[in-house]
Amino acid sequence: MSGFLVTFSVIMGVMLIGCILLQPGAKGGGLSATFGGGGANSAFGAQGAAPVLAKVTYWLAAIFLASCLIIEITIVKSTRSVLDKGASSAPVSTNTAPATPAPAPAAPAPTPATPKK
Repeated sequence: MSGFLVTFSVIMGVMLIGCILLQPGAKGGGLSATFGGGGANSAFGAQGAAPVLAKVTYWLAAIFLASCLIIEITIVKSTRSVLDKGASSAPVSTNTAPATPAPAPAAPAPTPATPKK
């Protein structure tokens, strides 16, 4: 189920990006002018595709947001908090001192003095 939701969210994200890029900007055209944007005026009327693309963008953004929220809710319900996992998987020991003391290191042997000549 989560694989389907992630795939659906990615597809909605790509469609949202494409819809935003096709909208005409302040100077007109947008990415749609690259692929013959003049035909959009005749297909969508005198105002062009701007109102239609704006409505589609709103709907795609809402669907994308809802799918992301659903994915997050399913992740939270399926797993516990990171802090809960850390506390339950690693029991805390109250005895911090080692059970047996470490042996003392051996003292180094003295070096013999060399006679002066």
